[in-house]
Amino acid sequence: MKKNIHTTISGSLPKPSWLAETGKLWGQWKLSGAELDQAKADAMKIVVSDQINAGISIITDGEQTRQHFVTTFIENLSGVDFKRKKTVRIRDRYDAAVPMVVDKINRKKSVFVNDVRLLRSLTSKPIKFTLPGPMTMIDTLYDDYYKSREKLAWRFAEVLNEEVKELVKAGVDIIQFDEPAFNVFFDEVHDWGVQTLERAIKNVRCTTAVHICYGYGIEANIKWKNSLGKEWRQYEKVFPLLSKSKIDQVSLECINSRVPMELISLLQKKDIMVGAIDVATNKIETPRQVANILKQALKYTSIKHLIGCTNCGMVTMPREIANAKLKALADGAALLSREL
Repeated sequence: MKKNIHTTISGSLPKPSWLAETGKLWGQWKLSGAELDQAKADAMKIVVSDQINAGISIITDGEQTRQHFVTTFIENLSGVDFKRKKTVRIRDRYDAAVPMVVDKINRKKSVFVNDVRLLRSLTSKPIKFTLPGPMTMIDTLYDDYYKSREKLAWRFAEVLNEEVKELVKAGVDIIQFDEPAFNVFFDEVHDWGVQTLERAIKNVRCTTAVHICYGYGIEANIKWKNSLGKEWRQYEKVFPLLSKSKIDQVSLECINSRVPMELISLLQKKDIMVGAIDVATNKIETPRQVANILKQALKYTSIKHLIGCTNCGMVTMPREIANAKLKALADGAALLSREL
């Protein structure tokens, strides 16, 4: 029996110009209050429709209700003071003024359950929802309470676990944790990073995924990637740990990246989200280019474990470009499925 290759996106999609500033990673909202809430819901309906029309098989909300992939979640927790800020080094690349942890982290109510309920109502296809991972969360805060990166990460893992369980009840099929910090803090990933990720999915009854990217959209990320040499082998230090973990799916950047494709072989029995769409350029891939990338991945994994994906989010792109890339992804996966 021939298997169709699933497709999905790894994160964000462009927001409408009437909702937020466009072409920016963290564009400011243009509305407030009830008008903003309605606009976010309308934007989600648009991006769901765009994905379905393009032929994408696993649907996301495109992060339309979030200004930032990490801080939107943290803003809804107690224990963090957003008025008091200190400058810290983010992922050892750039300095930023970040909120302070001043008390025990608590989640008073679900942050995203209403978003998942809306997303679930918009499609019968499998749905995926993204959340920040514990290690990436601690890297965007100044800790003045726990005085320990590890202790803070464990607390975030517990809070994330509470959130995920509610999202599963609301109908989510896949939960993806975004952990770009896994490409930087290798000793911590080895010592407790993967363990905190597993704590976040404890007793969770849905498919789980982790997305580890190299960063986009700001000069510091570009400079860092340019310093990494001819081959990017950071995944080599993380994938063996994830291979032994309870995480079901793992992403890696492939198209136009310097990541050696053979690193996929380190992820035995995991589903592989293969980045076949370049989010750093507005040049639209052809279905053949997408199919070729996915076909290369099949040297190191089986078709039942292959998922076509984007390298990262596409929030900074014009909508027409993002939609064309979505269609190229779906068409490329379908092309390869027919040929196998």
